[in-house]
Order: sequence, then C-alpha cells, then structure tokens
Amino acid sequence: MKEVTIVKVLKLSVIIITMFVLAMFSTQESISADITKQTKINKIKVPEYVMDITKENTYPNPTQDLPYLQPSDLSKKLLKTTDVPIQNPDLIRILNESSINTTPTAIGYRATIYLGQWPLSYESTETNINWEYKPANTNKFDNRGGKSPLKIHYQQEGETVIKGGLTSRINNADEVQKMMMLTAMKKTELPLAFETVIGQGTKKDQVYNIAPKKLGYLYAYAPAVNEKGKVTFGEVYLELKGSKAKLSIKNVTQQGIGAWIPVQDHLSFKFITTDTPK
Repeated sequence: MKEVTIVKVLKLSVIIITMFVLAMFSTQESISADITKQTKINKIKVPEYVMDITKENTYPNPTQDLPYLQPSDLSKKLLKTTDVPIQNPDLIRILNESSINTTPTAIGYRATIYLGQWPLSYESTETNINWEYKPANTNKFDNRGGKSPLKIHYQQEGETVIKGGLTSRINNADEVQKMMMLTAMKKTELPLAFETVIGQGTKKDQVYNIAPKKLGYLYAYAPAVNEKGKVTFGEVYLELKGSKAKLSIKNVTQQGIGAWIPVQDHLSFKFITTDTPK
C-alpha cells in the first residue's frame, strides 16, 4: 500500500514539475515577443519624401564613425569595481592606456590617484526626428506661360552648412556630444553628425510636374534627431591597496541635456504649386 502511495506521489511530482517548466518557457516566449514587438514599434521609419543624397552630394562629408571603444582586460576589471556605470570613451581610453604593476608582497601599500571629474555616462529618455529641421534649398519654377506640364527636379543652388548642437551649456560638452551621438545612432540606425554640408550643384533625379499657368516651389530641408536624456558626472579616483586596485566614484551628480543632431546626407522634400508668387 505504501509503495503504491509513493508511486502516485512521484507521478504527481513529475506532472507538477513538467507544468512548471512549460509555464516558464511560455513566459519566456511571451517576454521575447513583447521585446520584439517593442523594438519594431520603436524603430524609426524614414518617410518616402526623405531621400539619401550621399552619392549625389558634391561635398564629401566625412563619415562619423564612433565605434564603441572596447575596454582592455585591466579596464574591465576596474569598471567592475564600481556600481556607477562608465560609458565615456575618452575615460575608457585613458584606462586602456594605463598599466598597474602590483606584487603579492606589496602589503601595506596604499595610494589614491585622482583622475579628475568626468561625464561618466549618458542615459537617453527620448529620441525624436524632425524631418524639416532646417531649410537647405528652394527651387522656384515658373510655368504660367507654358501650355504643357513642366518637368523639374531638385538642384542645390548654393552650399549649405547644417549645424546641430547641445540645447544648453554643460561641462565637458565634446565628451557629452560623443556619448549622445553614439546613443542616437544606435537607436535610429541613421548616419548622424553635428555638422553636415550640402554642396552646390547637388542634384536628384526625382521628377516633379508643374501644370500650365502655375508656379512651382520645391523646398529641401535637412532632417535632424532631437535627443534628450541625462548625463551622470562624478569624480574618479584610482585606489591602490596592496596588490589590489579599484575605481572609486565620488560626488556623483546628474544633469538633464538635449541635443539636435543632423542626419548626414539626407534631405526632406516638399513640392507645391500655386497661381501667384510666394
């Protein structure tokens, strides 16, 4: 009788464990589906009226490649010794170029080295795109005396420089800009730069038709990303104690910041026709 009872208990336990494992897999799949769905929702879709002019641009804009700087083995160990995240590529570069030679016999050795106050990391809270950030060009065509449609296309009349920048003053602005641009590029998957140039004579083959007795205006705008978030600052110390080394972050503060970052080699077009001049 006892053996039958034990067998029943074991069978029931197996059933319960199986149901629990299945429930875990189901939950994991649900979470993965939600993450995938969210990623798709957040992915920015470029409108049809926005065109890539990289090949046509008569001004060769330099590629803004800002790859994530890989920490060295020593840097990885040091970064793990603090709870404050460090993303600043300039600070990581300094740690990568450093070397610490310690020996097991260095008992009683103590030193604290002040590395300075740094913008440590940037956390994004909002990323939007204004597809008509700044005017880049206007082409005007007059077909009021014509008897058939006039086919026109975009041509850049003069060199135009589009600049972005931070929306407020902040310490270590260049380093903050780097971290913000890295984040925005990763989120939007667009080529970004704080300055981009559209060269004179740049053309695009897209055709627009102006009906007889009409004026046509083709406006070109430079798009830009509006990035908002907060920067974490802190005083960085390298502490040496015997054969051990660690980072210590003191006086941690945060500051909100925003930036406009132009989309490189892209233009947004708007075409209108009218009876009277604008």
